[in-house]
Amino acid sequence: MCTQTLIDRALQVALLFVLGLIGSFAFAQVPAQEQALTRTARDAQLKWGSCPPFLPKGCAIAVLHGDPAKDNVDVFFKVPAKSTIPLHWHTSAERMVLVAGELHVTYDGQKTAVLRSGTYAYGPAKRPHKGFCASAVPCVLFIAFESPLDAVPVENIRK
Repeated sequence: MCTQTLIDRALQVALLFVLGLIGSFAFAQVPAQEQALTRTARDAQLKWGSCPPFLPKGCAIAVLHGDPAKDNVDVFFKVPAKSTIPLHWHTSAERMVLVAGELHVTYDGQKTAVLRSGTYAYGPAKRPHKGFCASAVPCVLFIAFESPLDAVPVENIRK
């Protein structure tokens, strides 16, 4: 073997060694894997917080996963039985499943949808909508927001 070939081989081995060290260091720096979780609407570990003031008294929100100030947050949204959710909109699209109660939801320009336990619903971003918890028990809705959590009331222009 010529001297140049030996030098090239030595450089290749050294480069592979350095890349291996960098790779193992990078792997060691990966944060612990996120833990899977499950929650029910009656889970005693849920921390229910208040809703914006325009929503019905007794309304509550529990964050299930994520940070409400960041993208991709999941929440339970609970409103008292026989209460009205005023017309409002969200910056984010909503993916929802009704967990308890019977909720009537009306999006601008559409017929009222009746959600019963287990019903999936999708709400487009910035589409005004209102609701009514028609059941004798509180309505609990699971909502997955794509963007940070917000709820913007629509002034009494429309009812």
